[in-house]
Amino acid sequence: MVNPLLYHKQGWIEVICGCMFSGKTEELIRRVRTALIAKQKVQLFNSSIDTRYGINSITSHNQNKVAALCVKNSSEILPLVEKNTHVVAIDEINFFDKGIVDVCEELARRGKRVIVAGLDTDYRAEPFEVTAALLAKAEFVTKNLAVCTKCGNPASFTQRLSKDKKRIVVGTTDAYQARCRRCFRKPRATKAK
Repeated sequence: MVNPLLYHKQGWIEVICGCMFSGKTEELIRRVRTALIAKQKVQLFNSSIDTRYGINSITSHNQNKVAALCVKNSSEILPLVEKNTHVVAIDEINFFDKGIVDVCEELARRGKRVIVAGLDTDYRAEPFEVTAALLAKAEFVTKNLAVCTKCGNPASFTQRLSKDKKRIVVGTTDAYQARCRRCFRKPRATKAK
């Protein structure tokens, strides 16, 4: 994708986004492994909220796994990034607080290649603010599509299967399906109490 030799000491942000089951984490892991082959020092981070496949790793739905540090919030990342690190990868960016945007920008300013992956919209098809902000600030954006579980068309929506109204509910195929625009059913808005 990007030749690191062309951008010597130049940092940037890459965002990999899309709906559930679109291969975001798989793509993040692929880019990390390519950087490791190029003998670049890589540090990986994941939100401590994401416990679906264990802790201290970034794991795709098909069980590809790389070791990572789990952090509770964005402020924990900068002190952990070592000076000689070339690439910082962060999965499940949508689980982080809004400070993650400043963290990513600071890392890029320091000359790091920052690769983030996460959902661009929630189960109501509303944008995650952190992902939207990073999409606007990133040099490189990749939008992945999944396959609609109902009709097989390209899917860009995440259908929640439960009636849970919390914005973030961690789950896999037991809780979510990828849906196309035609098959997606937006949950009704709840009345304010």
